[in-house]
Amino acid sequence: MTEVCPKCGLPKDLCVCQEIAKEAQKIKIRTEVKRYRKKMTVVENLEGINLDELAKKLKRRMACGGTVKNKRIELQGAHAEKVKRALIALNYPEDSIEIV
Repeated sequence: MTEVCPKCGLPKDLCVCQEIAKEAQKIKIRTEVKRYRKKMTVVENLEGINLDELAKKLKRRMACGGTVKNKRIELQGAHAEKVKRALIALNYPEDSIEIV
């Protein structure tokens, strides 16, 4: 038997929850300065999306380290513009991504 999505009730291979979540969000990207003047790019307001999988894709594209903390993705380095382009390439709507 195939698994059924608990949110939409469709089989997992036909589930549309991820696509709906992508369009309904207002993603914010910002750069923070941490200890010893190290820069970190933070991606926030990602609800209903597998953050671990998205963080893995972004870390691979940016060639940097990072983590998922408190429902946000933290990437080492200043990558705001690159992250925006990467999210657009991953089919996130451009008008829902804001660099703060």
